[in-house]
Amino acid sequence: MKTFKEQVIGVVKNIPKGSTLSYKDVAKKSGNKKAIRVVGSIMSKNQDKNVPCHRVIRSDGEIGKYNGLLGMSKKAILKKEGLI
Repeated sequence: MKTFKEQVIGVVKNIPKGSTLSYKDVAKKSGNKKAIRVVGSIMSKNQDKNVPCHRVIRSDGEIGKYNGLLGMSKKAILKKEGLI
């Protein structure tokens, strides 16, 4: 059985380019709809460039914070992907 973190990473890895999910959506798809802050914590600590954590945004549509893993701001990456 996968850990919650592994489930979160799997969900986020499957967010296609040009799409986003909210932290709440990721929590729900990972099996714990109340673990929104846990998802945020997992994303903030992500060091795997193959996990597009920049595609996880706040439920209110704001982009939220980003750990800078890809060297650009979250806004710049999302803009490059045509989302902003």
